Amino acid sequence: MKDSVITSEISAPYAQALMSLAQSQNLTDRFGEDASAILTLLKESPELEHFLESPIVDLDAKKAVLQQVLGDQVHPYVRNFLLLIVDQRRIAFLAGILKQYQTLLRDVNQTALAEVISAIELTEDQKQTVRDRVIALTGARQVELETTVDPDLIGGVIIKVGSQIIDASLRGQLRRISLRLGSPA
Repeated sequence: MKDSVITSEISAPYAQALMSLAQSQNLTDRFGEDASAILTLLKESPELEHFLESPIVDLDAKKAVLQQVLGDQVHPYVRNFLLLIVDQRRIAFLAGILKQYQTLLRDVNQTALAEVISAIELTEDQKQTVRDRVIALTGARQVELETTVDPDLIGGVIIKVGSQIIDASLRGQLRRISLRLGSPA
């Protein structure tokens, strides 16, 4: 059910409503921080995610767990929003709603999302070089990096920005050489 067209169609209006509330209260960045924290919590605790998504768990139990787990760590408006989507029986779409909110926030802030896959963990200087290259490529004011380590790349990086892919990995270079050697001149 996750990441499907239906999920997107359900998540988008809720994310837009959260963005409208955030903009009206001048809290867009704060809500973005809360969204990131909640997504991290869901990623680190699959049990919590399964509990919230379960249709057999009572709505009041879901609300109680959310209030207990989040406490005062998130803005009261965000907490109330979460309780509302429990009441609306849309809590199973929480991750999708929050990811969609982050996308809207990046649009508002003119921030590009760059997914970077590297053979080893990147240093801060390397991350800044990637940010500079993405800014030059997209014209964005800021760049948000999502980094992943994949030792199969052997060396180098793969950068994904929207639909553009820059493959500067050793594996990619070897594949291109192989294709050239295998094709007739």
